[in-house]
Parts: sequence; structure tokens; C-alpha cells
Amino acid sequence: MKTSLRYVGLDVHAETITVAVADRGGEVHAVGTIPNRPDPVAKMVRKLGPVERLRFCYEAGPCGYPLYWQLTRLGAACEVVAPTLVPTRAGDRIKTDRRDAEKLARCYRAGDLTPVWVPDAAHEALRDLLRAREAAKVDQLRARHRLGKFLLRHDRRRPAGTTAWTRRHRQWLATVSWDRPALEATFLDYLHEVDHAADRIARLEAAIDTTVAAAPAEMRAVIAALQTLRGIKQTTAATIVAEVGPLSRFRHPRQLMAYSGVIPRVRASGATVRRGSITKTGNAHLRRVLIESAWAYRYRPSCTGALKKRQIGQSEAVQALAWKAQHRLCGRYRRLAARGKMKPKIVTAVGRELLGFIWAIGVDVESTSTAV
Repeated sequence: MKTSLRYVGLDVHAETITVAVADRGGEVHAVGTIPNRPDPVAKMVRKLGPVERLRFCYEAGPCGYPLYWQLTRLGAACEVVAPTLVPTRAGDRIKTDRRDAEKLARCYRAGDLTPVWVPDAAHEALRDLLRAREAAKVDQLRARHRLGKFLLRHDRRRPAGTTAWTRRHRQWLATVSWDRPALEATFLDYLHEVDHAADRIARLEAAIDTTVAAAPAEMRAVIAALQTLRGIKQTTAATIVAEVGPLSRFRHPRQLMAYSGVIPRVRASGATVRRGSITKTGNAHLRRVLIESAWAYRYRPSCTGALKKRQIGQSEAVQALAWKAQHRLCGRYRRLAARGKMKPKIVTAVGRELLGFIWAIGVDVESTSTAV
């Protein structure tokens, strides 16, 4: 049975799918191009043979996972692969849909492709919502910069002792007046964009609260447990869970560190080993929230106020890991700072170790949920 498997590479676009097949031990050949619609896909599966013999793969991309879900519903085995890890030939300057599909089928048959984790409906919905909030935060920053630079060009400075974008600052903006209608219109437009961005973020954060409360129990448990760590509140914890999925799918925390792209580049030849900057080849959304959280560990260990409230109801093992993280990561920050390292490099190193504690807490909670 194993010798009769057929490996199918799919080059997927919004409107078309180019199909190529690699029979085990045989030649790789293109089948053709079909519309990217459910009926043609189902017809293609029937045409290629018994579904239990077929192994499909395609690259992760903007088309998402509907094709994956359709193929699995039809009973076919399908994997979505990481496009950046597909082997490429040096000097190959010809790229077509047919050649891409054939390369996927050939590499899939050889076992040279790396599958990615496909989120379920709950993870994907939460991830899209959190990414929408992230985009809204970027838009808010841009809107604030536009207004701030406009005021600076016209020498309108906020009162001394006033912090930017606080309530007092907003009250001062309401009193700013202009002697020219054009400047007044420009100012009001910039101010409206700032207020609109704030309202947009508030709506999205309310939606995040509702979504997390309605999430599956296993997901809620991990999100709540991760908040015992300093610097990780609900939005950050939900981002980690939505982007990574089950933390127990990583056998070792180093795999999670590699997935986030915070491990250093290494070039080794003989006795020479050179380490460079971080790879940044992993999940950028996970890496962003990780580095933001790592800044909290520059302060001495403490557990008061909101952090103590977030730890209520968590197991002693989880709380012990969170307290150990504070001591270990704060100590690492201070040791690296004493050696004269730059703060961004220190925080990156701290964030890399923080992932180890995130993995440990997630695996502990997931194993407990599975046992129950």
C-alpha cells in the first residue's frame, strides 16, 4: 500500500490551483490548472484516484486554510507547508505555477518539506481578532505622529509637565485654535483620526474580552495561567495561545524559541563558530509580544497589585514557575547590563528565556486539562 501512494503538490492562488503529482518511485508530472472552487477541487480528488492513496500539500499563504479543511473533509491527507523552508536550487531563475507545483510534489515525496500548524476555528478566529487590534495600534501610533508633527511644525507645544496622550493632553488639544481655516480643518482631521483610532481599539479590546470568555475551556485555562507571569496580561497571553496553538506540540522549549525567531544565527566551519543577530525567521506576532513582555523583568522581583490578582486560582506549580521566572530573568538582565550589553540585546536574551517559562506553564496546564 505504501508503494502506491501519490504525492500531490498544489500551487494555490486566489482563482486557480495548479496540480502536480509524484508517484512513489515514478516521474513527477503536472496534471493541470483548476479553478480554486469547492466543486473543481472535489472533482480533482476523485480523478486522481482513491482518496486513501493521496497525500496533498500546498504552501501557507494569503488564501488561508479553506482548501486544507475541504481536503480533510473529503478524507484526504493534507499538509500546509512553510514556504520559506521549501528547498530551492541555486541558479534557478525560472518560476512558473507548473514548476512550483512539481517542486512541491517532488519535495513532499522526498520528505523535505516542513508542515506548519493549522489552527482550528477557535484559534483562527481569536488570532484574526488579535491581529486586527495590532493593526489598530499601528494606525493609532501613525495618527498620533501625524498630529504631533503638525503641531510641532506650527510651534504649538503642550503645557510643561503634561505627558503626551494623557487626559490632560487631550483637554489641552481641545483648546487649541487656529487663525486660518485651512489649518483648522487640517487639525480637526488629524484629531478625528486619533479619536477614531482610540474608539476602534476600545471596540476590539471589548471583543477580545468576549471572545476569550467564550473560548474552549482548555484555551481559557492556558490564557489564564500565562497571566501569572510578569509582563503578560490577557491580550498578550491570548496572542501567544492564538499564534502558537498547543504549547505541548513542542517537545522542548528550544523548538519554541526557534519558532519565534529569537535564536541567534550560527555560522560554523571547522573550529570557527560565529554567532550573529537573531534569525527573525519565526512568527513575528509572537516575537513582538514576547519582547514587549521581557522589558518588565528589568525591575526587581515583586508580586503586588494586578499581578497578584491574576494569580488567584492558579495552581502552586504555576505560581512557583512564575516566581522563579522573575528571579531568574531579572538576574539575567542585571548580569548582562553589568557587562555593558545594549538594552535591546539584553531584552531579547531575556525574552528568549521567558519562552522557556511560557512553555513550561503551558505544558503543565495542557497536561492537567487532558488528564481531567
